[in-house]
Amino acid sequence: MIEIRLARSPGERRVALLRDGELDGYRLERPFRPDGVGDIVSGRIVSAMPALAGAFVALPQGETGFLPEGDTEGRRLPPEGTYLTLRVTRAAQGGKGKRVTARIPQDSAIEPGPDAALRWALAHPQAEVIADDAAEVARLRRALAGSSRVRQGQAFDEAVEDEVERLHRPDWELPGGGRLIFSPLPALTAIDVDSGGADPREVNRIAIAEFARQLRLRDLAGPILVDLAGLSVKQRTALEPELKAALAADKLTQLLGIGPLGLFEMRRARIHPPLHELLEDRALSRGLVLLRKAFREAAVAPSRRLALCAPPAVLAALEAMPEALAEFAAGAGRAIDLRSADSEDVTDA
Repeated sequence: MIEIRLARSPGERRVALLRDGELDGYRLERPFRPDGVGDIVSGRIVSAMPALAGAFVALPQGETGFLPEGDTEGRRLPPEGTYLTLRVTRAAQGGKGKRVTARIPQDSAIEPGPDAALRWALAHPQAEVIADDAAEVARLRRALAGSSRVRQGQAFDEAVEDEVERLHRPDWELPGGGRLIFSPLPALTAIDVDSGGADPREVNRIAIAEFARQLRLRDLAGPILVDLAGLSVKQRTALEPELKAALAADKLTQLLGIGPLGLFEMRRARIHPPLHELLEDRALSRGLVLLRKAFREAAVAPSRRLALCAPPAVLAALEAMPEALAEFAAGAGRAIDLRSADSEDVTDA
């Protein structure tokens, strides 16, 4: 059974895909700063780049995208200055701009692409969709032609909240001992399996299955290296079929094999920004978590006046996203006071 859970709070959507009760997909979205994947936009070719087999295009809001030559009609780039209707196929990430394609009907309507909840709902037509916000329920029902499988209710229970919170950390503890350690770098992501003193054969067996799930949950992409715990290169090579089977359901990942250093090498297609990239702005991430806590407090104590106390950098990040503060005020029935705290250890609203 597949369920799609959407938890809305001021400035954020957190969307979970549960398969038979297990977290199988997760997306953190900021609706006021969408990644743009799936958007249909108008763009203008500004600079052909033969060496890159493509061209840079000017997109709305002053953004720049890249149009590969193979994503044009007849695989030929139109002249510079040409306007095209484009679809965004990859979000800006890793310091690179959006990627777009022109292989769509040129009379397509300009419109935003689907968010994670809608995208998963379309991919899984039998899945139940549960959102904790009435406006989100109404929006999804409209998008799904009034589907009765969308309902309002508690989106994240304690178990899902705990697992999602763990995803925000750079390591993942494994049952029976051991852990996965994620080290994202600009050029690649390295994952280390730490046995923690447990039998490396058993730790690696558990780690392989969990690693395949973590790839999806964290949206890791690009070149990926995996260093299993202990074992000789020959013993590691013997685990390749097991790793290949674990990755089989993930159509974005290509396992390349094991390199001379004994590290498994793979690549995963870049589409949405990985979770760690979304969390890089620590001040904003921290501020939105505090705003979420304050919003919950406002729901249980509607007559209580609330203040959010946080370091200046956190308050500045929230003030730079006024839509989130306005969303709080609309939902809570009043604005929240922002108060500067000297300590960098403030964690509660």
